[in-house]
Amino acid sequence: MNRYPRQRTTARSWAREKLFLGQSLTEYMEGLVTPFNLIAELIVIVGLVLLVIRFTQGLGAVTAASQDQPWGLLLNWGLFSGVPLSASGFVLGTAVYLLGLKKYHPVVKNAILVGFLGYLFAVIFLLVDLGRPWRLPYPMVMSFGTASVLFLVAWHVFLYLSCQFLEFFPSVAEWGGWRNLRRWALAPTIGLTIFGVILSTLHQSALGAMFLLAPGKLHPLWYSQYIPALFLISAIAAGLCMVIFVSFLTQRFLRDQADSNYLASLNGITLGLGKAASFVLITYFGLKMIALAQGDRWDLLNTPYGYWFLTEMIGFVLLPCFLFVFAVRERSVGLVQFTAILTIVGVIINRFNVSLIALNWTLPQREFFNWKESLIVIAIITMQILVYRWIVNRMPVLREQPEYKTEPLDVEAGVLVQSGG
Repeated sequence: MNRYPRQRTTARSWAREKLFLGQSLTEYMEGLVTPFNLIAELIVIVGLVLLVIRFTQGLGAVTAASQDQPWGLLLNWGLFSGVPLSASGFVLGTAVYLLGLKKYHPVVKNAILVGFLGYLFAVIFLLVDLGRPWRLPYPMVMSFGTASVLFLVAWHVFLYLSCQFLEFFPSVAEWGGWRNLRRWALAPTIGLTIFGVILSTLHQSALGAMFLLAPGKLHPLWYSQYIPALFLISAIAAGLCMVIFVSFLTQRFLRDQADSNYLASLNGITLGLGKAASFVLITYFGLKMIALAQGDRWDLLNTPYGYWFLTEMIGFVLLPCFLFVFAVRERSVGLVQFTAILTIVGVIINRFNVSLIALNWTLPQREFFNWKESLIVIAIITMQILVYRWIVNRMPVLREQPEYKTEPLDVEAGVLVQSGG
């Protein structure tokens, strides 16, 4: 007779501690009334209204899509920009778990979470654009087109999203207090990391390979046989810079959720990632110049598109490269953080150029996107930020749980040895 009330009390206390941050439901709801939350709520409500219009009246009701230019802001931001910005997981996972760079271990869980949410919301953007969520698995299982680049991208993103969820699951298990489940989840870490690197390499380059099929549609300054490699290299730079940028934001706005080890290590980690980013950017710039030389398109530089191309290359590739070198030499963490933001903007501009601005460049009239579409994008980004904040406020992403700090992990079981971060 007494067992069931006791179980209900335990479940209630677990929900209070894990979901409501140790507060009652009333206290928790009152704490949500902040200027940030109210603005975010308004943005999300507007976005949801527009999403209802999109799914009831069609894509044309909220976008400027046409037969000549079917890709709009939903795909250009959500897929072509969102996926490279989500490369943080495979970049940091490779550094920590495969290359043994333990210096970066304090930020690896955060990098994996950023990558996982980035891919998850890229799929959401894709679903909004396609309009039939129930047919999401169709290109993967019904239309088995192994010669299709989109078929490969669909499978790669699905598998990598699953892979990143499994990589992040130990943090979920720690949050839930499931010690045995956490131990099982940690066992395949090395294997998951290797699998994730393979998948990331394939689908980041496959996104670029899609444009190899459109030599007449993509402007010659951006079209190249090296575009798959260029997409992969720029994604690595984006992943490194996203870790720098998000780490800065957590240090500023989520400081109370981080432990002393995380906060104390951020400056050194930021400088190290900035140094790595400079090498990646100069590699990207060199390959881009080789592609330009092989195409012999130098004369196009003295055109409006050429001026924009030079702006992208000099202002958002070469300049950040030198700024990273200078900042690391001077040990200026703030300049590294600023340059990381500049690089992220540059990657976004490049993806917009390739998939929107320089695509179908010969059309006489083009409307890039509709204002309603931009509001949908802002609303989904806001949802992504809210989900990220919800997870970080509850799960050990920026901190190590005290009860797990002294629990070493067996390298032979496939996991890097940890000792308090």
